[in-house]
Amino acid sequence: MATALLLLGSFGIAAAWILLADARGTQTSWMAVIAAFDAAWLLRLARARPGVLRALAGTVATVLAIVIANFGIVASQLARPMGMLPWESLLKLGPHHAYTLATLANSTVDLAWLGAALVIAAVASR
Repeated sequence: MATALLLLGSFGIAAAWILLADARGTQTSWMAVIAAFDAAWLLRLARARPGVLRALAGTVATVLAIVIANFGIVASQLARPMGMLPWESLLKLGPHHAYTLATLANSTVDLAWLGAALVIAAVASR
């Protein structure tokens, strides 16, 4: 049950992150911290046993949210100039191209937010 809840939560927070980034026109990498706290809260809600395994699950859920959100942000940013809808762009975007564009879009400050989110996820989830 905890795994299904974490998957659903990762996709949900990533969707909110994509919408916020699209509305603001920035990466909004601080949302990774919100994703970390969301993962920790969902693990507690699912009554997962405390410990290293729960901390690892929270961190993996946060990484998943980060990857999904960055992929979606890149897809939505590519969709406009190409005259496509974001989900059309999402289906055509390859992982290597998405990785390259996400690397170019994320600044040092963005990477610091993402790194902080992973630490927060590990600590808050244990």
